[in-house]
Amino acid sequence: MNAQVREYLDLAPARMRAMQEHDLERVAAIERAAYDFPWSIGIFRDCLRAGYGCWVLCHEEAVIGYGILSSGGGEAHVLNVCVDPEHHGAGHGRHLVKRLIDLARWQRAERVFLEVRPSNPRAIALYESLGFNEIGRRPRYYPARQGREDAIVMAQELLSEDL
Repeated sequence: MNAQVREYLDLAPARMRAMQEHDLERVAAIERAAYDFPWSIGIFRDCLRAGYGCWVLCHEEAVIGYGILSSGGGEAHVLNVCVDPEHHGAGHGRHLVKRLIDLARWQRAERVFLEVRPSNPRAIALYESLGFNEIGRRPRYYPARQGREDAIVMAQELLSEDL
C-alpha cells in the first residue's frame, strides 16, 4: 500500500472529542510509550480538573493521541501533544495541532505558544510547517538522560481576521 493510501485509510476515520476521566489510563499509556520522561496520570487528571482544553484523537473508537491546550488572557499554550508511536507517520500529529490552533482561535487567543525539545526535529518541522516560529529558549527545561535539555519556545500569531 502506498503512503497516500495508508494516510487516507489511517486518518479518514480519526475524530477528536473531549477527553474524559475514563480516557486517562489510555492517555497515560500513550505518554509512557512515546516519552522517556512522561507526564503522570495525575498531571493529566489535574489538566482535566483545571478546565484546560483536553482532547483525544480516536481511530475506530480507540484513543490514539491527545492534545492539551491552556487558554486565557488572549494567549494559548499547547501543553502536550502526542500520538501513539504505532500511529506515527499518518498525519495524526498535524491533525491534532491544527485542531488545537482552531480551539485557540475560537477562544479568541491572539497567539499560541509551545515548547519543544531541540532533539525532536520531526516535531519542530511539523510546528514550523503549521506557522510556528522560534522565539526563544528555556535553558535546562526538560529532564534528559544526560541531565537537562533546553526547550525551544515557539509561537504563532493568530491574525485578528481569523478570530
